[in-house]
Amino acid sequence: MSITEQTITIDGLEWFYREATPVGNSDLLPVVFLHGIVSQSYSWRNILPSLAAQGTRAIAPDWLGYGYSAKPEKRDFAYTPDTYIQALAAFIQALKIERFSLVVQGFLGSVGLQYALRYPEQIANIAILNTPISTAAQLPWKIQQMGLPLAGEVMTQDPLLVDRTLEGGSRYRIDDQALDIYRKPFLKTSASGRSLLNTIRNLKLSQSMQEITTGFTQWQKPILIQWGMIDPWLSIDIAETFTKSVPNSELIKLNNVGHYPQEHYHEVILQDLLPFVRCSPS
Repeated sequence: MSITEQTITIDGLEWFYREATPVGNSDLLPVVFLHGIVSQSYSWRNILPSLAAQGTRAIAPDWLGYGYSAKPEKRDFAYTPDTYIQALAAFIQALKIERFSLVVQGFLGSVGLQYALRYPEQIANIAILNTPISTAAQLPWKIQQMGLPLAGEVMTQDPLLVDRTLEGGSRYRIDDQALDIYRKPFLKTSASGRSLLNTIRNLKLSQSMQEITTGFTQWQKPILIQWGMIDPWLSIDIAETFTKSVPNSELIKLNNVGHYPQEHYHEVILQDLLPFVRCSPS
C-alpha cells in the first residue's frame, strides 16, 4: 500500500498530510497519527501502509509550523495548546472524519490527548507512544535550550538541530536519506525555525499535564500505551503511573527503544497496534 501526499487549506492555512487508503470498502474506523517535536508526519512512513493493508484508512498530518504544512507567524497563530487543538478540530472536520482512533507520540502528542478530552465523542480509542502524560514530565533541556532568549533564535535556525534531536531522543542513528527529508523544511525557510521556537515557548506543558492527568482518570475507552524503555526524556515511571490511574489502559514496554519508537521499531509497534485499532468498527 502506497502513501499519498496531500494538502488542504483550512482558514487560510495549508495543511500537508500523508495518507494510506485501503483498496475497497471497510467498516474499520480511520486512524489519525500525530507527531511530536521536531518531527513530522514522515516519521509514520513505516506504519501507515500496514494500516491500509488491513483495511484501515491512516492519516498523518504535519502540524501547522512543522514539516510541509504552513508556518504562520505568531501574530497569525499563537502556537499554544489551545490554538493547536482548535486547528486540529478544523482539520478533522475538513476531512469529514466523524469518529476515529488516535495515535500520538512525543511533545505535541500531548495536544492530541487534550483534543481527545475535549472531543471525546469523536475518539474510539487511543494509542500513546512516549508522550508526556504526567505532571512529572518536563521538556528536556535539549529542547528547552531552543526556547531561550537570544540563544533560541540562533539554535532554531540550525538545520542540524533536527539530527541532534531525533538521534539523541531515539538513541540510534537515522539514515541520511531520512534526515534529508526532516531537514528540508529548515533549509527551505527560516519560518520553520521560528515556528519551532514559538511552539517551545508556548507549550504550557505543566498546564497541559494537569488537564491530561485529571481528565483521563474518568476516561472509559481503550488506551494502548507503547513505551520505549530507553527514552532519555520520558521515563517508564511516567507510563506506569498513568496506566495505574486510567481505566481500561494497557502498557506495553519496548526494550531498547527510545523516544521516537516509530522511527526504528515499527514492526514491534505494529504487532499490538494493528489488532488494537481493528477492534473499533464504525
